[in-house]
Amino acid sequence: MNYEDFVQKVTSYGQEHLIKLYERLDEEGKERLLKQVADIDFEETKRLYELTKEKKEFNDVEIKPIEACDASSLSDEERERLTNIGIKTIKEGKLAVVMMAGGQGTRLGHNGPKGTFDFGLDSHISIFESFVKQFKEAEEKYGVSVPWYIMTSRENIKDTITFFQEHNYFDYEEGIRTFFSQKELPMLDEFGKLIVGEDGLVKEAANGHGGVFDALVTNGVLKQLKDMGIEWIFTSGVDNVLAPLVDPLLLGYSIDNNYLATPYSCIKENPDEKVGMLCLKNGKPSVVEYTELTDDLRYARKENGELLLSEAFIMMSLFNINVISEIAKENLPYHVAHKKSDIVDEEGIVHKPEAPNAYKFETFIFDAYERLPKIGVLRYKREECFAPIKNAEGADSPETARALYKAYHNL
Repeated sequence: MNYEDFVQKVTSYGQEHLIKLYERLDEEGKERLLKQVADIDFEETKRLYELTKEKKEFNDVEIKPIEACDASSLSDEERERLTNIGIKTIKEGKLAVVMMAGGQGTRLGHNGPKGTFDFGLDSHISIFESFVKQFKEAEEKYGVSVPWYIMTSRENIKDTITFFQEHNYFDYEEGIRTFFSQKELPMLDEFGKLIVGEDGLVKEAANGHGGVFDALVTNGVLKQLKDMGIEWIFTSGVDNVLAPLVDPLLLGYSIDNNYLATPYSCIKENPDEKVGMLCLKNGKPSVVEYTELTDDLRYARKENGELLLSEAFIMMSLFNINVISEIAKENLPYHVAHKKSDIVDEEGIVHKPEAPNAYKFETFIFDAYERLPKIGVLRYKREECFAPIKNAEGADSPETARALYKAYHNL
């Protein structure tokens, strides 16, 4: 893109402030901004801004509880039968793990990708290394190296790869197949203007965990997995150190019931816990985010006193590989997040907000469930599967995750 095309493009979409910001840059910065603007889909950006004016309403939506299989209620015979189905599938090399690890550890006071964070065990292992231990145990138990694919972001892919290289891939190089990045979208201010950072470029943010489907296709990973004979893909976020990445029971349960997707759940701790809730939305499997729950839904209870919506979505799902490309063909809906973001104005002055002032746009992996006729839900006890690290202190912090990890592993 040359300067004239740049001016025409930003002017036609009401983004003239970029011209003044362009003029403040050195030659290298100007070239980078031109390249970035050339790649931005301004029509999509307009549509995304319109989403910020919409309000989520559940008046015409019927929300009902979804049925879940409680793993602890299975008989010994049934558990063994389903587990053996899963073990056979793992041994045949038909399972792969895709981890969504695009975040930074900023909220934890950690300078680097979240997966490189040392969460305080005596061994001082990182989150990534805690997962490698699982893969090695599975390798010893089942005789196969389960392929591990790590989805990063533009922001942290270089540091993530360097981290693994410096640690010799924790002696699991056979299993760690590739690192790939997801799509990013521009951030907008409250007037629909593209936000510019201190580097002179338009600020962009990863398009959410739902971007994993498109990223698997566009980066050639899905084809590679199919060529390897993979039939099942387990997806997980990076911040849950108790995520059961290689679980034969989950596989066996899904295969035996012909489910194309099966998320894990655990019982919601209290009505105000900040987790999405698995449910049926107009009869379709879905998730209602905690930010979208009305008070009526949040506090509603069954006759026995249990919460009406009790199945917490904990960011782990098993997918049959055949549905991935179908889901990726049509974009998942975007959700709007109202965030605080530093903004550089036309004069080059940096403004640091005290309240949310910017919009980022994300897709959520669970929106894929609505495109499937049915899904399974496998419920585990929280202490068996869910120890997230999101906050520096308090709930879902290194302290709470460390305690759960130690208790589970008898450390």
